[in-house]
Parts: sequence; structure tokens; C-alpha cells
Amino acid sequence: MIFSDVRVPRENLVGKEGNGFHQFMVFFDHTRPHICAQAVGLAQGAMEKAVKHVMERRQFGKPLASFQATRFIIAEMATRIEAARNLYHKAVWLLDQGKTDSKLTSMAKWYSGEIAVRVADEVLQLHGGYGYMGDYDVERFYRDAKIVEIYEGTKEIEKLIIARSILGRVSSTP
Repeated sequence: MIFSDVRVPRENLVGKEGNGFHQFMVFFDHTRPHICAQAVGLAQGAMEKAVKHVMERRQFGKPLASFQATRFIIAEMATRIEAARNLYHKAVWLLDQGKTDSKLTSMAKWYSGEIAVRVADEVLQLHGGYGYMGDYDVERFYRDAKIVEIYEGTKEIEKLIIARSILGRVSSTP
């Protein structure tokens, strides 16, 4: 849709005139946690698929789950998912308390999205060639995880918000 020369009656104005961008950013503080939940859920679901797979799939006469490298991958996935879940929970808890923290929300959004992609990638790797087949949900997990890094603020935007809240606005011009 493209709107040109559209006039909105004053009584239909939402918020304060000229403050739309700020209002939109505040809106994101309340919607980005939903993306965090999606990312953590995706990562958890993908890991559960991996656990099932490595318990059933055999290599050299043993389940993949018996190999130390596989066990380390599962342990790392579980730890990263828990860390993302805790960041997300803290951000949501603060929102529930009426305390908006854009930095924390951005940390949770960036990290949970990154973890969803990383876990999906590791799960795909554990499945080997099966990870690309439509018969397995793994390729879908990867595709779905990648989008949470992008919408409602890319990881680069989230990092800018985090850095700006820590460092302030520093000009790059002399």
C-alpha cells in the first residue's frame, strides 16, 4: 500500500504529533519479547529433535549420543538456550513491573535470535544429510530460526540500541 497526500483528522491521531518514531520504538519494547519467546521455543524444539536423533542414530555400532563430541554439543546447546531464556524472562519480568529496559529487551532479542540460529545449525549438523530432507523438521527449524534474527529489529539494530544505552550517542565526525 502506498499513501500519497493523505490527511488524517486530528481526532484520529494516535499519541503526540511528531512523536511517532519514539512511540514506535516503545512499541517494540513490548513486542520484541514475543520474538524472544519464539526464538527460545524454536531452539528448545530443535534441541529436542537432536536429542531424539542422537539417541536413535547409530554410528560405528554405537548411538551418536555416546560420543563425547556429541555430548558436548548437546550440553552447550542446553546452556545457551537456558541463558537466552533467562535474559528473556528478566526482560518480560521488568515489563510486567512497569519498568521498560530497552537495553535488556534488545539484549534478549539479539541473543535469543542468535542462539536459535546457532542451535538450529548445530542440530542440522548432527543430523548430517538428513538435516536437509523435508522428512525431518530440522531444515524448517533453521529457516524459522533465521527470521527471528531479522524481524522486529535486526541483530545489528539491537547491538546499536545496547551500545547506545551504554555509551550514549557518540558522533563519528570530528
